[in-house]
Amino acid sequence: MSANTNADAITARLRSAGCVFAEDESRLLIAAAGTSEELERLVEQRVSGLPLEQLLGWAEFCGLRIVLEPGVFVPRRRTEYLAQQAARLALPAAAVVDLCCGSGAVGAALAAAVGGIELHAADVDPASVRCARRNIEPAGGHVYQGDLYAALPATLRGRVHVIAANAPYVPTESIGMMPPEARLHEPLVALDGGADGLDVQRRIAREAPSWLAPGGHLLIETSVRQARTTAALLESAGLSARVVHSDDLDATVVIGTLAENS
Repeated sequence: MSANTNADAITARLRSAGCVFAEDESRLLIAAAGTSEELERLVEQRVSGLPLEQLLGWAEFCGLRIVLEPGVFVPRRRTEYLAQQAARLALPAAAVVDLCCGSGAVGAALAAAVGGIELHAADVDPASVRCARRNIEPAGGHVYQGDLYAALPATLRGRVHVIAANAPYVPTESIGMMPPEARLHEPLVALDGGADGLDVQRRIAREAPSWLAPGGHLLIETSVRQARTTAALLESAGLSARVVHSDDLDATVVIGTLAENS
């Protein structure tokens, strides 16, 4: 069987399994495999529902190749909008926090886009923290394991210029409707946002003012449907809030700002 025929056969198998971008995935899997046996194993795992990025060991995000380990949340393309918005606000040498960091994709993108930031990241999931360290520590950042702000060093209180948070915002009852590759192969803690999807966002907003520097910003990824409620959460915590949206990325971010005289 020729290489082209083999690629066509793999594409057909992937397409029949429901892979929308079967031809691209076939090309990536062939490039990743060192032997025909390894290729067959990768294709079988992908057909069974494992996320492509976890099989490849990396995900593309903001032009970077982010190391990705099995069982770690796969950074979505829409979250590039969160990183872009945070990069516009971050200042060189300022303290920046990637909260609920997962693989550390947002933090790594911020470090690449804004020179000299003091980067910190945190996540409650041990596998995510191990993965984030591989992506963030080479950029000079620090990664901590723990529950939201409790994971961060106390020396950051009152001096963080930007907090970027891709907290879970899927309502609990909607988890079962997510694609199998997400609900079966990514940590539930990275998906489940509670009854209305906003439980973690509430906690992040409530404590943000004590961590932000005057004039600092909290950015939270959310959905179009939840955006007004997310903005209200930030405003109830004492931040001014605005909603920004990208049609191209189908992404929504709420930006809260602490007053300069706080």
